[in-house]
Amino acid sequence: QVQLVESGGGLVQAGESLRLSCEASGSIFVVEQMAWYRQPPGKQRELVASIGSGGIIEYVDSVKGRFTISRDNAKNTVHLQMNSLKPEDTGVYYCNAGIRTATWRTGITNYWGQGTQVTVSS
Repeated sequence: QVQLVESGGGLVQAGESLRLSCEASGSIFVVEQMAWYRQPPGKQRELVASIGSGGIIEYVDSVKGRFTISRDNAKNTVHLQMNSLKPEDTGVYYCNAGIRTATWRTGITNYWGQGTQVTVSS
């Protein structure tokens, strides 16, 4: 069984920073892509940032220049450094990982964390 555990959420004022972390554990052969999604109140979940196993990184336009995604493959961990936070960054942030559980021939399955609340006040 694979589990993703998130940490680092909280309540901050506009302009401050937070660092989110997510560790994958369990029956893992290799972790492929890792990503962060968020769901603002009353809105659809959106992709915030992703980082592939080869190091390719993508960000949603609204966070470029402010957020940085990184990963530690030895620890099966992904981080999201969030600087210059804005009220519109408020939402539940979810960790996602594409994981092979047995061998290189095993298909990739997406797993989700339970989410961590980020609230930015003005």
